[in-house]
Amino acid sequence: MTGASLLPRVQIGRSKKMQLPLGMGGSFYGLDHRNRQGEAELIDALETALEYGIIHFDTATGYGDGYSERLLGRLFGAVPERRERVFLASKANLDDISAQAITAAIDASRQRLQTDYIDLYYLHWPRTGRDMRPWMEGLETARQQGKIAAIGVSNFTVPQMQALAEVGQIDAYQLGYNLLWRFSERDVLPYCAEHQIAVVAYSALAHGILAGKYARKLDFVPNDQRWTITLFKETVWPQVYDTVETFKAIARQGNYDLGQLALRWLLRRPAVTSVLVSAKNRAQLLANYAALTVDIPDAILDELTVVSDRALQFVPDEGNPFGYHP
Repeated sequence: MTGASLLPRVQIGRSKKMQLPLGMGGSFYGLDHRNRQGEAELIDALETALEYGIIHFDTATGYGDGYSERLLGRLFGAVPERRERVFLASKANLDDISAQAITAAIDASRQRLQTDYIDLYYLHWPRTGRDMRPWMEGLETARQQGKIAAIGVSNFTVPQMQALAEVGQIDAYQLGYNLLWRFSERDVLPYCAEHQIAVVAYSALAHGILAGKYARKLDFVPNDQRWTITLFKETVWPQVYDTVETFKAIARQGNYDLGQLALRWLLRRPAVTSVLVSAKNRAQLLANYAALTVDIPDAILDELTVVSDRALQFVPDEGNPFGYHP
C-alpha cells in the first residue's frame, strides 16, 4: 500500500466519496473484447488502482459495445464492499432526445455495472440545434429515484449547458483538456467555476502524444480513427511534433517523465477537479499514479505553459479533440 491517504482529496457533486484527483478512464476497454486479449493485465491495472486509493472509474455505454461497463460490473458491482468504495461514472450518447430514452440507458448501464445506482451519469455528446432539456428532465427523475447520484454533461457548449440548467442541476462537466488542447479556458471553465460544476478532464495525454510515443512521420493504417483527430491532421501534426520535442527537452532538464509532467500540469490547473487517464497494465497505472507524488518544481510546469501558449496558435479549435459534432 502507499501513502495515498496523505494526498489531497476532491469531491464531485454531493458525493461523500472523497477521492484522489486522478481517475481511471475506460474508453479503450473492450477494444479487443471479442477475444479478451489483454484482459488479465487490464484487470490487474484496475485492481492496482483501487489498491493505491484511486476510486474514480469512468466508462460509457459505447465503450466496447458495453464491454467496458460489464468489466467494471464484474470487478466492483458483484462485490458489495468494493462497490461502496468506488465512484462509478458512465454516460450515454443517444439520438432519441426524450426522458424515456435516457432512463432506459441508465437502467441498461446499471444492469451491466451490476449496481443499484451510478455515482455520476453524463450526457456523452450534445445534439447540435436541438432541445435537449427532456434528457435533463429524465436525469433528474433518475436522481430522485436513487438510480444516479449526480448528473454530468460532456463536450457541451456554454449555451447548451445554460439550456439544460433551466430544468436541472449539472454537477460535473467532462471535456478534452491537455497541454495541446485548452480552448475551454475561454468560456467553459469559467462557467463551470461560476456554477460550482466539477471539471473532469479526459485526453490528458492527448491520445499518447504527450507521452512522447509518436515519431515525426505517422504510420497509422488508413482506417485508423486517429487520422480524424485534430492534432494528428496533416496540417497540424508537424507543429505538434516539434512542440512535443520542446516538452521533452524540458523534461530532460530534471530527468522527468514527460507523461508525468503533462499530468501534473493538468492536475495543477485551478479549474480541474479530476483527471482521467488510462492504464492497460500495472506498470502504466503506477507511472500515472506517480504524477501525484513526484516532486516537480512550479518553474518546470510554468515552462510547459509558455510552450503550450505558443502551440495554441497553430491548433485549430474544432470544438472538441475529435471534431465530432452529432
